[in-house]
Amino acid sequence: MAVYVDEAIVLRTHKLGEADRIITLLTRHHGRVRAVAKGVRRTTSRFGARLEPCSYVELQLAVGRSLDIITQAEIRRPYAEAMYADYGRYTTATAMLETAERLTVEEREPATQQFLLLVAALRALAEGAHAPGLVLDSYLLRSLSVAGYAPSFDACARCGSSGPHRAFAAASGGMVCADCRPAGVAMPAPETIALLGALLAGEWAVADPSALRHRREATGLVSAYLQWHLERGLRSLPHVERLEPGILAHPARSDGQDGDEADVTEPGGTGPGGTEPDGTDGTEPHGARSTDSTNDLSDDVSSDVTMNTGRV
Repeated sequence: MAVYVDEAIVLRTHKLGEADRIITLLTRHHGRVRAVAKGVRRTTSRFGARLEPCSYVELQLAVGRSLDIITQAEIRRPYAEAMYADYGRYTTATAMLETAERLTVEEREPATQQFLLLVAALRALAEGAHAPGLVLDSYLLRSLSVAGYAPSFDACARCGSSGPHRAFAAASGGMVCADCRPAGVAMPAPETIALLGALLAGEWAVADPSALRHRREATGLVSAYLQWHLERGLRSLPHVERLEPGILAHPARSDGQDGDEADVTEPGGTGPGGTEPDGTDGTEPHGARSTDSTNDLSDDVSSDVTMNTGRV
């Protein structure tokens, strides 16, 4: 039986039989992989808590016919501990994990950029480098860009005319000029447009001091853009608890038409856990295209991959 070693982020788990779990992983070199962790639910399991969602691990896996088998697991960074210690971080991380799974379409198809981006986002979230809401919105925009759905916040997304433009149309791919503007689209504030561009580029010197109202508006537009390109919203996104007062991520309208501001609701219920009940595999990811639209992606996660200014 062939054996290989790879780094991975645990995206999701669900029960298999009486003592096992199927672990969904985003690996550095092998893309999205599903593997069995035998005996992991036993109190005497050698894996301990190393295979919980958000864990950044180094694994040894044996190649199986349909599912690989995890034979060894070592923690590289204890991101999961920070997420489970804080509900806001936990719900934010859950939305990131679901996004990563939805955007990695084919199993075992290399998705190194998506892996590096997710590691960087989890690290920034765990270390409190930036407000969790900003980290999430930046991650969503940049992961969509890697998948081939980069939004335009300067030139018109339809005709390419240079901006700045005032109207945002998720269905068109971002900002649109007056001639291309469809009816009923959002008209965000110029500061919100600047914030969206900064989040996409990783310009934290612009994003960090942004006003609360512009963050709220940006969150609604990011949610609309994400839902349009995934065809259906994330199950975890309505449960995201924003640390900024009064902000809760809310799924955008299914027709892709946005209001002038982000939807704001009171938190209700608890966020979905990364562990699925018996017999559930979750939703299948929607098709995406690979691209090199993000800039300065590090080739070595272990050597200081962060979501600092201009980097992922």
